[in-house]
Amino acid sequence: MFDNVIALLPEIGVSIVETSIMVGISIGSALLLGMPLGVLLFLTGKGQLLESPILFRILSSLVNIVRSFPFLILLVALIPLTRTLVGTTIGPVAAAVPLSIAAIPYFARLVEQSLREVSRGVIEAAVAMGASTYQIVWKVLLTEARAGLTLGLTVLIVSFLSYSAMAGVVGGGGIGDLAIRFGYYRFQTDVMIVTVLLLVVLVQVIQFAGNRLAHYLDKR
Repeated sequence: MFDNVIALLPEIGVSIVETSIMVGISIGSALLLGMPLGVLLFLTGKGQLLESPILFRILSSLVNIVRSFPFLILLVALIPLTRTLVGTTIGPVAAAVPLSIAAIPYFARLVEQSLREVSRGVIEAAVAMGASTYQIVWKVLLTEARAGLTLGLTVLIVSFLSYSAMAGVVGGGGIGDLAIRFGYYRFQTDVMIVTVLLLVVLVQVIQFAGNRLAHYLDKR
């Protein structure tokens, strides 16, 4: 029954590497740009340290606009930008461009929500002791919210693992591309089953690891 799968083992290995590249780049971009954006969203919100209604509305609107795009449409809409940045629209690195652009506002909103769960009293105590905004962000907000941030990052990774599978529709490579080329177009049901099981296993492992790490970091 799984003769096709055995013959495609090298392809499966390559698809796992390609998926790792796509997800790794997008998650790295989310951490590098999405986390600061999420912190800024929180700080400029009503009643916060850097309250700025105008800036908050602008940033929040931009985040909402990008998040409102279905990923497949965003993937196609960003083809010109992808070609400009990496010189091609095919392959995992090219697919990582729209994935990254989608991941940044997605994680920014998760960061903002996690920071809102930090006790107001803890922030006020830090202000009363004369802590700077920088110190409050790094030593209070991010420290207190680290369990929530870990769970948010876990949700992000799991979500973009499935998004990366959609990138296979436009030649992004990865597990989704393998499922479409062999499982769907060539009617190789065993390949489709294995790719689905592979995604399920990856999600379970990532979620379990994220939950365990969040539990370890939660000192409440």
